[in-house]
Amino acid sequence: MESRLPGKILIVDDDRALCELLEEDLSRRGHQVITSLKVVDAQALLHKQEVDIVLTDLNMPGINGIDFCAELKDNRPDLPVVIMTAFGSLDTAIGALRAGAYDFVTKPVDLDLLSISLDRALQHRHLQEKVRLLNNQVRRQRSDDEMLGESPAFLKIKEQITRIADLETSVLITGESGTGKELVARALHHQSQRSEGPFIAINCAALPENLLESELFGHVKGAFTDAKEQRKGLFVEATGGTLLLDEIAELPLALQPKLLRVLEDHKVRPLGGSSETACDVRILAATHRDLEEAVVAGRFRSDLYYRLNVIPLGLPPLRDRGNDILLLALQFIKQLSQRFNKSVNGLAQPAAACLLAYHWPGNVRELRNVIERALALTLHDQLTIEDLPEQIRHPGGTTPLPASLIDPGTILTLDEMESRYIHQVLDQLGGNQSLAARLLGVDRKTLYRKLKD
Repeated sequence: MESRLPGKILIVDDDRALCELLEEDLSRRGHQVITSLKVVDAQALLHKQEVDIVLTDLNMPGINGIDFCAELKDNRPDLPVVIMTAFGSLDTAIGALRAGAYDFVTKPVDLDLLSISLDRALQHRHLQEKVRLLNNQVRRQRSDDEMLGESPAFLKIKEQITRIADLETSVLITGESGTGKELVARALHHQSQRSEGPFIAINCAALPENLLESELFGHVKGAFTDAKEQRKGLFVEATGGTLLLDEIAELPLALQPKLLRVLEDHKVRPLGGSSETACDVRILAATHRDLEEAVVAGRFRSDLYYRLNVIPLGLPPLRDRGNDILLLALQFIKQLSQRFNKSVNGLAQPAAACLLAYHWPGNVRELRNVIERALALTLHDQLTIEDLPEQIRHPGGTTPLPASLIDPGTILTLDEMESRYIHQVLDQLGGNQSLAARLLGVDRKTLYRKLKD
């Protein structure tokens, strides 16, 4: 019977006759089959080409099937392994499954039962692939949602991210504190071919030198007083993915040559170790400091600076992003309202004017904190100027904006007041009707109708 889900199967067994029998039967069922009489040959083959399943004997010369399975699970956790054994005991089954085997079959092999086991393993692999693709779509969508902004300055950043995401070169992300450097690093990762691998961020200013070295490069057992067991460093843990070195300007001078060596050789030597481990990782670095000034002052190596600064990416401060301030504020209101179990719909116009007038030294991080505080305290269905902290309402001790809706000595109808209010909001937003509708808490059709009226 032909398999419902044909795949590429690697058979590993030192019994040539059995390999030929299995190859003939599985090929007849629609599978593509490769055979190997030695584990070492199978290991070399797996480095050169992809397969869907490994079918291996339990007792092999040099390395047994369970150890081979465990090695595969470490390096290729998505690859199903089915183990064949002449010893169908419960202990054997438990040992195989603990090593990460998808299933095991007993010898002499029942070809129909083997086919059923392989079909199930292939279905499991295809399901894993679907889940992986869905997770990847979710990560990309989340990255798009978080990278919110329509200002020319921010659109330029998003365009640069799209252009450089798949490059393997280092990127140096600069910008004031709170501008979203880690968010940009995550976007670079999620839009890259490494998106399925890990994204790991470490703050180089958060740990003392000895702990930072161990965290980055790992250590062997006994490397220092508390090193009671071997530990992989982040360069190895991030293999296949991306490592963000945040606050790179704070990296101690003593560790900078070691980082430079990793960037050049793609190998890591753990603290106290004598051998090196290969690491396939993309390095991103971020800082709010002027690294060129640090190089001139002798606090940062020039060769490391040039190695990290292959592609510079400078983030604009929030005060230079115009109406992005309101877009972000509305997004934070939407997200945080759910946490506080409140129904808050947007910003009152005077509050929006205050947010636009403020200079935001803490950038996006400060804006989020302000919105979170306002939502926690508000009693209204919109955030009002009274919900904002004093420094936002009166920056520099003066009252910002808003002009009166009513000209002195003139009495307007409610419709006229509403029309004037809508046009004031549109003026503040540079004519952006979509954003104005969101800010006013109405749909676009309602806004268009009111503008026509």
